[in-house]
Amino acid sequence: MSDKVLVVCGSPVVASADLLRQLAGECERVVAVDRGLDALLSAGLGCDVYVGDADTVSDAGRALVDSAEDFEVERHDPYKDYTDLALSLDSVRRRWPGAEVIATCASGGRPDMALSVLGLLAGYEDAPVWVEEDKVVARILHAGESWTIEGSEGKTFSIIAIAPNTVVSEHGLEWELDHAFLGLLADTGISNVVRRTATITVHQGVAIGYLYRA
Repeated sequence: MSDKVLVVCGSPVVASADLLRQLAGECERVVAVDRGLDALLSAGLGCDVYVGDADTVSDAGRALVDSAEDFEVERHDPYKDYTDLALSLDSVRRRWPGAEVIATCASGGRPDMALSVLGLLAGYEDAPVWVEEDKVVARILHAGESWTIEGSEGKTFSIIAIAPNTVVSEHGLEWELDHAFLGLLADTGISNVVRRTATITVHQGVAIGYLYRA
């Protein structure tokens, strides 16, 4: 079985300590992406690997990185061509080939960065990719992948195509789709409702599904 890797990103909108502890307990490995180290420390957690240029982590976090003994450090020059998340995903690929990725602290903050995060996660095609925050769980779905949702009757679900020519089927929702084309970033799949055990399948392209927790 492949490893599950928790990737704690550096958004200023931080997941709760309870969620971080839950996710860390469900994963075999933890990667801190720059300021993501502060979120982990605030929850009383550590990491296996730190990746970043240390430009957003706190002074205390930077000092820990500088003297790290309990975790590995991939320190990068701030004048680089790739974001810390891109470098972190490359690290995951090298260290744990085929690992499933669960990203958190990945939403909010600057809109340009949020869009870049989505693009980078969509480009990770090695294994399933999830985004888990306090109010929502999301999954990137590539062609041929499905998501079965159980025990979520009455909750809001949305799906958005993040690649051209995306084809999706949805069953178990208020409004169902059968091999429907979704326009890139179109609103066709916004604000649906789970009515029973639901199955979401992407037949072509790439989409992201959002299941709201409340």
